[in-house]
Amino acid sequence: MKPAPFSYYRATSIDDAITALSGADGMAAVLAGGQSLVPMLNLRLSPVDHLIDLRSIAALSRQEETPEAICYGALTTHAAFEDGAVPDGTNGLMRYAASHIAYRAVRNRGTLGGALALADPAADWLTTAVALDASVTLTGPDGQRCLAITDFVVGPYYTQIAEDEIIDSVVVPRRSAAERWGYYKVAPKVGEYAKSLAVALIDPAKASARLVIGAWSDVPLVLKAGASALLEGVKQHDLAVIVQNELDLKMPSLSPAERRLHTSSVVRAAEQARS
Repeated sequence: MKPAPFSYYRATSIDDAITALSGADGMAAVLAGGQSLVPMLNLRLSPVDHLIDLRSIAALSRQEETPEAICYGALTTHAAFEDGAVPDGTNGLMRYAASHIAYRAVRNRGTLGGALALADPAADWLTTAVALDASVTLTGPDGQRCLAITDFVVGPYYTQIAEDEIIDSVVVPRRSAAERWGYYKVAPKVGEYAKSLAVALIDPAKASARLVIGAWSDVPLVLKAGASALLEGVKQHDLAVIVQNELDLKMPSLSPAERRLHTSSVVRAAEQARS
């Protein structure tokens, strides 16, 4: 299939893009990497009247560093992370996660901002961003606003982006050099979306740990009881019991098979972080 007719506009600046969005007569969408939007347009699952291309806006591909965090422009590609072409304050976690997104052709064009804007529960960046406590900066006619990633994503494929806003950047706090991480993804085959995805972070020096499970029917879930058990150093079997009980409490809609799958992913990510 081919998309329904739409107008095309290549924005030259962030202000130009906002003006085009605000003045659009009908439904408008922005094009970042296009790796999800273009197929949906072709299948007519996401019809638009106006398509505004952001790819010529250099400011959206910037990176800015401070001692506390790194700011990535929304158009920073997955490949830029994978290749180490941009700074990384996560001890390699973002580089690893990027390298496991789809296929290299997709990673060459797909963007961090585009992936978060889609808010697909099975996408690698969403779960990773929640684990890293990232925040998203939105720009619109009234200026900028910054939202924690857990506030930005309201539900599957549903975010706080207003119709006349775009993602300007994503801010990721720097992690301690002593922090270790684990990343475990279950997919039908290489390049496919995950059926289960878990990220574990543990920093004994700071007495902190974080466990996040994604790729289920809702937004990524932070497992606080599991993180506490990970920090305490409980054995693998005991950690699995604690995680499963927390999943039962917070994700009651899971089938027994899904619960076992997600428990296994979390425990494997945790064991990677402890190894």
